[in-house]
Amino acid sequence: MRDYDGTDYPSVEPADRLAGVPDGLQRLWTPHRIAYIEQSPQEKAATPCVFCAAPMMSDEETLIVHRGETGYVILNLFPYNSGHLLVVPYRHVATYDLATAEETHEIARMTQTAMRVLAATSHPHGFNIGMNQGAVAGAGISEHLHQHVVPRWASDANFLPIIGQTKAIPKLLGEAREELAQAWQQVSD
Repeated sequence: MRDYDGTDYPSVEPADRLAGVPDGLQRLWTPHRIAYIEQSPQEKAATPCVFCAAPMMSDEETLIVHRGETGYVILNLFPYNSGHLLVVPYRHVATYDLATAEETHEIARMTQTAMRVLAATSHPHGFNIGMNQGAVAGAGISEHLHQHVVPRWASDANFLPIIGQTKAIPKLLGEAREELAQAWQQVSD
């Protein structure tokens, strides 16, 4: 790459040159998330909580895989990978430290079962499990606690999301919900 003044930069990205000393980190640009970040508190308050609304509808309509006593498991509408599940308490609570002992116990149990179900149906090589607490930590829905269970495969990182801004999800969400809901019954029995 040649700069405007003729300086040759064969292996340095333009952003690295503009930022000063390169730090060696790669950047994953996600401009679609700015809609969540820039939403005002008033806009957020006026928007119904999807995690409170989901249990009021059918499992098929909302992609709920399993209902427990204090929480439920639902497919993520915008999955990082096929089978990306969310473990959610019914109660509208923002952070893990505000959850009751019963809620945290069931979240942990459902997370373990979700891993077993995904292992039985999808055979992942590993998992990402975690909670983003607050908008500043990356929570798209920061007002309602939810834990991500993301199956991972050694070959799931490819050029499509980076170059083509496309994520290949091999199963329709409704089909994935049905398969996971059936497997949940078998694994948890």
